[in-house]
Parts: sequence; C-alpha cells; structure tokens
Amino acid sequence: MTSRPGGTGSTQHEENYKDDFELLPSNRLSDQDTDSTEDDITTEFNASILSGQSQAWIIRSSSASFAWAWPMWLREVMSRSPLLQSSAARRVSSYASVPGDSERSRSKHERAGKKTNFEGSLSSRQSSLASGVGVPAREGGSLFEDIEPLLEQNDDEDQGVHGDAKARDNKAGDEGILENSPFAQVRASVSAIDNITLSISTPRMWILSLVFALLGSATNLFFSLRYPSVAITPVIALVLVHPLGRAWDSIFKRDDDPQETFEYGVLSQRSESEATVTVKTSKRHRLRLWLAQGHWNEKEHACVYISSNVSFGFAFATDVIVEQTQFYHQDVGIIYQVLLTISTQILGYAFAGLTRRYLVRPASMIWPGTLMSTAMFTTMHKSENKVANGWHITRWKFFILVWSGAFLWYFLPGLLMPALSYFSVITWFAPKSVVVANLFGVSSGLGLFPMTFDWAQIAYIGSPILTPWWAAANVVGGLAIVMWIIAPILYYRNAFYSSFMPILSSVVFDNTGNPYDVTKVLTPDFIFDREAYEQYSPVYLPITYVLSYAVQFASLSALVTHTICWHGTDIWAQTKQIVQPQDEFKAKYREVPQSDAGSGKSNTGDATSSLDVQAEPFNSSSQHREDVHHRLMQRYEDAPASWYLLTFIAMLMIGVFLVEYYPVHLPWYGLLLALAITAVMFLPVAIIMAITNQHSSLYLICQLICGYVFPGRPVANMVFVTYCYISSAQGIKFSSDLKLGHYMKIPPKILFSVQIVATLVSSLIQVGVLNWMFVNIRGICTPEAVNGFICPIARVHFNGSILWGLIGPQRFFGHGALYRNLIWAFLVGAIAPPAVWLIGRRNERNLWRKISFPVLFGSLSWIPPATGLNFSIWALVCFTFNYVIRRRAFAWWSKYTMTMSAALDSGLAFSLLVVFFGFIYPGWMDNFKWWGTEVYKQGCDWKACSYRTVGPGEHFGPA
Repeated sequence: MTSRPGGTGSTQHEENYKDDFELLPSNRLSDQDTDSTEDDITTEFNASILSGQSQAWIIRSSSASFAWAWPMWLREVMSRSPLLQSSAARRVSSYASVPGDSERSRSKHERAGKKTNFEGSLSSRQSSLASGVGVPAREGGSLFEDIEPLLEQNDDEDQGVHGDAKARDNKAGDEGILENSPFAQVRASVSAIDNITLSISTPRMWILSLVFALLGSATNLFFSLRYPSVAITPVIALVLVHPLGRAWDSIFKRDDDPQETFEYGVLSQRSESEATVTVKTSKRHRLRLWLAQGHWNEKEHACVYISSNVSFGFAFATDVIVEQTQFYHQDVGIIYQVLLTISTQILGYAFAGLTRRYLVRPASMIWPGTLMSTAMFTTMHKSENKVANGWHITRWKFFILVWSGAFLWYFLPGLLMPALSYFSVITWFAPKSVVVANLFGVSSGLGLFPMTFDWAQIAYIGSPILTPWWAAANVVGGLAIVMWIIAPILYYRNAFYSSFMPILSSVVFDNTGNPYDVTKVLTPDFIFDREAYEQYSPVYLPITYVLSYAVQFASLSALVTHTICWHGTDIWAQTKQIVQPQDEFKAKYREVPQSDAGSGKSNTGDATSSLDVQAEPFNSSSQHREDVHHRLMQRYEDAPASWYLLTFIAMLMIGVFLVEYYPVHLPWYGLLLALAITAVMFLPVAIIMAITNQHSSLYLICQLICGYVFPGRPVANMVFVTYCYISSAQGIKFSSDLKLGHYMKIPPKILFSVQIVATLVSSLIQVGVLNWMFVNIRGICTPEAVNGFICPIARVHFNGSILWGLIGPQRFFGHGALYRNLIWAFLVGAIAPPAVWLIGRRNERNLWRKISFPVLFGSLSWIPPATGLNFSIWALVCFTFNYVIRRRAFAWWSKYTMTMSAALDSGLAFSLLVVFFGFIYPGWMDNFKWWGTEVYKQGCDWKACSYRTVGPGEHFGPA
C-alpha cells in the first residue's frame, strides 16, 4: 500500500510525476490539508477572477494539486472495479486528442480505458457531467503531460488592457481544454458540471426574490431624487441573501422531512412515510413543508440575484414622470405612469430573447461582467475561511462589522455635522472669493481638494472599490485634462459667455444669468413658441456642461474606432461564425441506460445524463461555436421565441396607446422610429458589450434624432428617448442576465418568469413610491427641498429635453450657432484611439495600451450632476484599494474588498433611511443649527456665484 505525497512511504512513481509539472510550494499536501485543498484552490480561482488576472498559473496549481490529492489506495480500488472501468471506457470517447500529438501521446488516451482516474463526481445521479479534462490513469511523470501546454503563465494586467483576445487564448484554446469553454477566464470561474437535481423554483427563492426586488427598487428610486445619492447595487443582494437563505433552511427544515426529488428545478416527487402522514397532517405542518422545499443552493441564489439585477435600477420612465409633473407641470394620471413604466422596462426583453442565438449561446459571447458573479456564487457556497495576510475573520463577520460602522458613522455627516460631507474647508477661510470657490468648492466647484467624510459623496458615481484601477486612472486622467485644465482656462476667458454663470451647475441659464424659465417659451399645449423664445432668451450652458456634451460626442466616435482597432479582428471572426449554421456541432442529451453493475454499464438512475457527442479539440474555430455550457443547457426546455415576440407585441400596443391617447405629442410612427433605431443598433452594441464589457449608450443619439425629426416637442423628445434608449439598455442588461443564467444552468422558462415577475413588481412599486414622495417631501425637485431631494438626475434630463427637444439641435449646432464647434469633438474621438493603437499595438507591455478613450471620455458624462469632488475622492479611494492594497496584501484584497463595498453601500443606505424617516421627516431637526450645520452654506461655493455678473436691466450674449 502506498501513501499520498506528503506522507511517509511515497513511491518512486509518485516522485516521477511530481517532477514532470511545476508545483507551487503551497501545493504539497499534508494529511490534514487534503480535505480542504479543493476549496482552497477554488478560492484562489475566484479571488483572481475578481482581480481581473489571467488564470493560467492557477490552472497549473489546481491540476497538480488535484493529482497529488488522489490517494494511491483509491487508484487501486478504481483500477480493479469493473463498474468504474466501464464508466471510464465510456468517458474515453469524449477525450479529444491535442492537435500535433505524437503517437506516444495518443497511445496514452487509448490506455485510459484500462486504468481509470478521471475528473468529476463519481455519483452521476447527483450531477450531469460535461466531459472535463481527461486525466488518464497512469503512474509516473506524464499524468498531465497532454495539457501542459495550457499551463503557461499569462498576466493580462502586465500585457495591458487591450491585449489581443486571440493572443490571450491561443495557449489555452488552440491546444484544448476538452469539453469546456475555449476562453480561460470562463474556464476559471464557470463550472462545466451541472447538478440537475438542485431545487430552483421554490417558495424560498420566489419570496426572497420578491422581497429584494421590492426593497431594492423602492430604495433606489427614493435615493435617485436626492443629492448626494446612494445606489443599492445587486451585489448587496448577492451578499445579503445568502445568510437569509441558509437561515430559511434552519428555520423550516427538519431532519425527518420526507425525501424530495426535483426535475428541471421544480419539485416532482415527495416520498413521505405512512407514519408521518398519519401523525402530522395539520395545516401548519403542510405549510412548513411547502416553505421547506429543497435546499438553499447556488441556482436559487443566482435567481434571486438576477431578479435583483433587473429590478434594482430605478426605471428611467420615473424620471420622465418627474420632469412632466415637476418641471413642465403636466397633470399625468397614475394609469399613464404605470403603463409608461411597465412598457419601457419590459420591451428590452423582446430584443434580448430574440437575439439569444447571437448573444447568449455562442462561446465567444463571454459577457465578462457576469464572471464576477459566478465566482462569488462558487465562493459563497463553499465552507472555507482561508487566512488572508493574517486576517482570520470570516467574510460574514467582516460584513457585519463594516456595515455597523457605516450605519453609525453616517449620523455624523448626514445629520449632526453635514460639514463633514461638504468638506470644502479651503473655501471656509475665504467664503466670498469666487475663484477659491470655483477651484476648491465641492458644491459648485471643481473639487481640487479631494476631501470628504461621507461615503455617499465618495460612491456617488459608483463604488470605487469595485472599479479596476486602470479604469479609474483613465477617468481621473480625463477629469484632470478636461475639467481641471481646459474648463478653468475657458471659463476665465469667458468662452461661450460662461463667466456669467457658475463654473459647474446642472442648471441651464438665460441671458441674465438666471435659471432658464422654460414656461416662457411653451404654448399651453407644451409646444415650442418661437416668437416667445426670440423675445425671451437663448439657452446658455455652464462651461462644465459644455465640456460634458463635448466628451459625450467624443466618446461615441471613440467607441467605434477603439473597438475596430483593438477588437475588430475578433468581432469580424466571431460575426462570421455566429451567422453560420450551428446544427452541425450541436450535442444532444441522452439518458444513460440502467443495468446491473456486472454488465459493465452504469446503473445511475433517472437523474443521470450524458453528452452524445464526439468531443472536438478547441481551436480557433471552435471558440465561436456553442460550447459545453450551451450543450448542458439543452437538457432544459427552452423558452419559446413566441413568448418574447408576444411580449414585444403587447408592450408595443401599450406604447401606441400612450402616445396617441395622452398629450405627449409623439405620433405613433415616432414610436416605431424609436424602436427601429433600437432594433438596428441593439445587436452591434450588445456584441461589443459581450466581448469588451464596454457599453455604448444610445441616449444622446436618440435625443438628437428626435430633435431633428420632431423639433419643438420636449415631452415627445423625452418619451422618444425613453423607448429608444431604455429598450436598448434594458435589453443589454437582460442579455447579460440570460448569459448568467446560461452559466449557472438555470432552466430558461424559470429564468423568464423570474425576470418578468421581478420587473413588474419593481415597476409598480417605483410608481407608488414616486407618488408618495411628490405628496410628502416638502419642496421636492427645488433647491429648497428638504434633505437634498433636488432631483439632480431628472434635472439634467429635463435640461436635455429643453436643449434637444424644445430648442432643437439646429439652434445649437447649425450655421452660426454658439455651440457649433462642439461637433469637432466627434472627430477628436474618432482619431484618438487609432493614434494610441498605432503606438502601443506591437508592445504588449506598453503603457499606451492601458489608455481607453471610451472610458476616459464617457465617464465624464456624469458631470453634472456629479462634481469634481465626486470624481477626485472616488479615484483616490480606488487607488488606495485597487492599487496599493491589492499589490501589498493581495490575499486580503481578494477576500474582503467586495464584501467591504457591499457593507459600506448597504450600511449607508439603511442609515440614510433611518436619518430621513426617523429624524428629518417628522421635523425633529428643523431647529437644530450650529457651526457644523451652517459653515459650508456661507460662501460662494454653496451659493454658486459666477465670476462675472450682469447689472440690473442688462444681459449678456450676442447683440
């Protein structure tokens, strides 16, 4: 009898294969370490995925450790078992030979049927196995020799963010991980095994999904009308729901509960003993059994997360309702609000569902944003707690501590001392200085002194902890060039008459320096009054507003040329493969026949399934075909395309009814035009997003097209943009969730139901919360609003409707128009990426490869309503965590950063609710004033002073 490596009595055979592949020092296992090795390796996989690193070296570590972990006595038992020999013989047909193998290499695969050692679960009743990496049973040094070419180190961060996809995957894709994704990042974070017996559609999953959809959508809608705001991200639901799911099982499940059988995620059979039936028949007992169905698992977890993902974002239609009721003073009924919200939210499902063939099933459609979630599911459903740079605390305890601290701390900047939030300390020493307020202010200034003690200010544009440092560096680089250098120069030179306005504001102005009164240029039917406009004033923009539009123009053209330069070859190759017939390489499931063990065939029961397919090696062409995850999903009945088509028809009919019945002044063919733009642009934009994780927004294009086609109709412009832009944005979000369900092996029909139900619930809840806020929050959407409910995002969209819907693009960019030169930004954005590509394309370690102009330009579209402070302090925190800590304490960073972000966001959100409803809304703080509540309001920063002023009866602008 031989012992495993690390113990006593290791054989010479084991020493041979130990020398044949490189092992990290931590991979030598002791007797005590064997049981935890698989969890530890998985944790390393997940941590590295979250950091964005390549996983090739971890594959080396995992494979080698797996080999060392096999006890020699187990190999002996397996080699002598007829049942296991026959099982291995069937598996050997799915081993694919590596291209270019020698005869010696191929012969090893032939011998694999005689000596058995393979990866995967031995209990096929519990799992439906995709044929993973074949591990031929051999004693000696060549155990993993055939896959050694895959185990080359490859660090994407060292190579730059624009490393060519083919170059990154040639080592892993061309020479073949058998029956798995051809892309390394997918292999490292997504399992190629599907457990077909897990529960999915259970009361636990549905109740938790609805609770999180309700609470998350209501909270985000509530905060969206406030500045500074906070967003409850789906990551918070991912973290919080896991202990709730486990607690659910602890409360409702009993050891003597009947055995349950699930098929396709649905309860199909419950075997209850006769004694149990006769003794326990009360309604309470039956209710408990109904609630106790299944066990909390990663598939239920994924469904709750997906329902949160589709519902947490506040509906764009609610902004349209805010603009109509609060700014245009239209009286819109509750039926209009509900129908507008539901139709715009759900139309995107049709585009996502009808393009599944192109966006979900092909292996090349990676959707990198989903890989973080799949890695988290794996991590959270394994019971392990690795020490990270000396820290022993579990993630859950760490979450509780950080959450408690965030909750208690917000009482200082949010209630007792708001000066900690608006910490413009430099302006306090010179409150009347306009220049000091312009440069160092945090309310209407550029935020050159990045200091605040309020997480709501830090995370206003998104959590900095979850943003890669290279992306934040691009953002802060754009901020420094555009907002800290160009903006002050133009402002103090009075370019575009900007010195007569604040340097930063989300308001548009008239020629007297006052906010533009849109009611003066509207008819009673909300149509543009040209004569009144000429008598009143043109629209003028603050300089940061002007530059914000310029960088948005540049980002649109930069995205196109950036994608062509860095990803054009891959997109073209993948597009050619996508449109080719897929049937040739489809695999079909077949049931494994039951028989006696002695017959040499497996007796596995009904739940076992396998792939009736001859595996092909992964090469450059197989990267674009449907991979193992699609073949595993063929086990489940697909959601018919007719479901998505009927959804589209129903929502289209609702949309036509809205634009024809209500006074939005958008004809029915205008609605069709909006959806036609989405239909044409959806697939290209989604393919780019699926490959590069860069989202090209159609928002500005929709505004401009509607402004040209339907000039002088601001409400029509808002509704047009909502149907055009949101249908695309929601569709891309839904496609991403479909891919996540694809990776997690969620039955498509269940996934469709989860998405639709969560969207309907969130839409109704958000309309209800919005109308409650209109009635109960004093001064909402005005500068005097209580607790900062000034509707900053709706104000920006309202300004856009004035610029492009009411005034029209012609008056801004036509011949002789004041802002005509902004159109040159399209050319700048188109030229910049090719110039960088020419410099950095040949050297994979060139710093130029880390420059992404779509990120650099596109992120600044947050200004306004965001200020310079929101960007500068955000980038500083990102640098601290994702550069300094990541390099110096990688294990700590891998284990705790995502948990910390979720704890800070959720702790702040809960504290904000308590502060508002517990202290401010009842009026208990109305007379609470002291230095810490007033000092930041005394100077020009808070009052938004302009550098130049207009005297009584005077105006600025062209004569």
